[in-house]
Amino acid sequence: MPSYIHRFASLVSWVISPVVVAPAAYLLVILVGFAEDPQRYYYFLVLFLASTLVPMLLVYGLKKIGRISDYNISFREQRFLPLLVMVAVNALGYEVMMQLDAPRIFTGILLFNAVNTVLILLITLQWKISIHLLTLTSCIALLFIQFGLPVLQLLVLVPLLMWSRIYLKAHTFMQTLIGGVIGFLVMYVELTWWIGL
Repeated sequence: MPSYIHRFASLVSWVISPVVVAPAAYLLVILVGFAEDPQRYYYFLVLFLASTLVPMLLVYGLKKIGRISDYNISFREQRFLPLLVMVAVNALGYEVMMQLDAPRIFTGILLFNAVNTVLILLITLQWKISIHLLTLTSCIALLFIQFGLPVLQLLVLVPLLMWSRIYLKAHTFMQTLIGGVIGFLVMYVELTWWIGL
């Protein structure tokens, strides 16, 4: 029977997971930063499909046919196919955003999600990086670009998520740390360059 600490760690890991954190960040940017844009809900739909719905359906399907052993894709060797599909999904989302003539921050999100997934793919060939931490910190970088310094308070979630992933034996300390550092720095540099800040 799992302990209360184990249950709490699992809860943290699911609540601060990529399929929750990414759409929440995107929705905040759209509702607050682009409240007057009549197409804002179309932007969110594209982002939600690429960041949440398609990944969830993909992981569910792969688990169902036995291509992955669990929904967190704990084994590095099983991550290649889903990551490859996500590169294509984000690239397609980028094209849709371009057709919608969306603001550059939204085309940039999908473009660099695709680029960064290729980076994760290459790292995964040799090492297992924390996608949970990478997603959390890249979303904090996005919100920081949009809303400024107050957003950095969200960094308090980083050590909590690191503890959760390490406690659950999903990652080592270095895998979570590197994932977090890369996520923030890479997304910040990419988006500020893309937007022209």
